[in-house]
Amino acid sequence: MTAHRILIVDDELDFGTTLAERLELRGYAAKAVSGAQEAMGVLADNWRPDVVLLDLMMPGVDGLATLDLIKQHDPKIQVIILTGHGSTESGILGMQRGLFDYIMKPVDIGELITRINEAGAQ
Repeated sequence: MTAHRILIVDDELDFGTTLAERLELRGYAAKAVSGAQEAMGVLADNWRPDVVLLDLMMPGVDGLATLDLIKQHDPKIQVIILTGHGSTESGILGMQRGLFDYIMKPVDIGELITRINEAGAQ
């Protein structure tokens, strides 16, 4: 199995960078960016992730709006919202917009990897 490419979009760049490092240690190709504009720049540069781990609450363009941008760019990219500020309503809205999964922080790295692999297999 080829390792999945993971893009982490989180305004807490330290969190995203640390998570990317943890995923790389497990054989994934991972990049971390701090918002929607940077994420769309990565996609425009033709670095196509299999899975995007996306924060919900970000200044400027929030996670749901970023989800819309990602899906407009490439509907096949699977997106998992990973948030500490979730609600049932935002989870439902995300699923209606093509979200693969909605996970609350903190999450066990083993559980997150399981979800990444499930999303990447789609």
